[in-house]
Amino acid sequence: MKRAFVPIWFSLILVLAAPTRAAEDIRRDSTVNAVEAVMPSVVNISAKTVVQRRGYFFDWFRDNWAPYSQELPPQLSAGSGVIIDEEGYVITNVHVIEDATEITVKLSDGRVLPAELLAGTRRSDVALLKIHGNPGEKFKPVKLSAPDDLLLGETVIALGNPFGLGGSVSKGILSSKTRRATPTDDPMDMEDWLQTDAAINPGNSGGALVNLKGELIGLNVAIYREGHGIGFAIPIKRVSEALGDLFTPEALKSLWFGARFVASTNVITVRVVEPGSPAEKAGIKKGDTVLRVNNKPARNIMEVNRELIAGGSHQPTAFALDRAGEKVSAAVKLVPETTFFNSNLVLRKLGCEVQDMTPEIATRLGLNAIEGVIVTSVEKGSPAEAAGLKRGHVIESIDNVTLPDVTVAARLLHAHDKGQRATISVLLSRPLRRAVIQIRVR
Repeated sequence: MKRAFVPIWFSLILVLAAPTRAAEDIRRDSTVNAVEAVMPSVVNISAKTVVQRRGYFFDWFRDNWAPYSQELPPQLSAGSGVIIDEEGYVITNVHVIEDATEITVKLSDGRVLPAELLAGTRRSDVALLKIHGNPGEKFKPVKLSAPDDLLLGETVIALGNPFGLGGSVSKGILSSKTRRATPTDDPMDMEDWLQTDAAINPGNSGGALVNLKGELIGLNVAIYREGHGIGFAIPIKRVSEALGDLFTPEALKSLWFGARFVASTNVITVRVVEPGSPAEKAGIKKGDTVLRVNNKPARNIMEVNRELIAGGSHQPTAFALDRAGEKVSAAVKLVPETTFFNSNLVLRKLGCEVQDMTPEIATRLGLNAIEGVIVTSVEKGSPAEAAGLKRGHVIESIDNVTLPDVTVAARLLHAHDKGQRATISVLLSRPLRRAVIQIRVR
């Protein structure tokens, strides 16, 4: 039997090449590929907070001979964040940057750039930042996973900035995808946390939890002090819902659109439509799927809202929608929020006129904070009068939401139907004290 002839030089190539390929295959596994894909999207966040001695009641003898507001040495904190849009939008935890007066981010290439807090809610613990880079500069966004694409026991990777040491990677499994809150709500105060045994340490908060496809499945948030190797992350489903509320024309440009989206991979669905809003007037309905915006494919929430903001209040934004299999179109023209959410709306709802708090008014009232809105008049027979509101009272919050201005107050009241009760925290004068009252919205 004849044996096949193989050239010696060909055999030598196979022998030399085999170890190299084998070594490369062993080292460059799915974990390494995922980390290399995601790391450029993970940033280290440094937050500086200028602390002032604040409060409504000061030591009289000391404060009458000292500056009105005393500044303490700044506090520094470190955390992590994830780039979600090429324009430089970053998500992180609210507790990472809360009360920060200066925020900087360090990119994976070592550059340090300033960032601005745009919006965030304590309820979701998700905050939206904007990196201030060079004009026209693009950043590498992370890829979001589908909201429910989670496998119990699958390998997950946590990336972040533990202890302020810089970019770090840890690996584990998805231990639970529906971890519920504890009876005492401590340390978990929301439902459906992701639980992992990947190391999540202080400074990892706001960092990325990804799967082996390099997709963001959660936002690292906490470790359980009483346990060992137990970390938690906000699931991407909750992050997407928060983004639908934070990355909006209202939050970014104070323009009223009046609809909120929720994204599932490349499918963008209308989650809610506010009554009387430009979105409702244009015919957009809850459950509609966004196909195109201004004749461009609707690939993610950020791009949809960017088109809305670009049109602003000057020109309508064209939507192509799918409604239960039927193709429909809508043209929405945004309006400034203040044209609807203003003191007139508060007057209609409560029967009192209000105005924004200013430093001058706060000083006149003996306050050292400018949050809240001040009551300037009360109608006779109104819900405001029945609840005991008077001229000079300061409404600090509505339904536990602090009021930075009249617009927010009006928006919160607009969400109440006629006859519903709102919980209002009021700062009363003479003597200065707080009270929580219930008021029926008309």
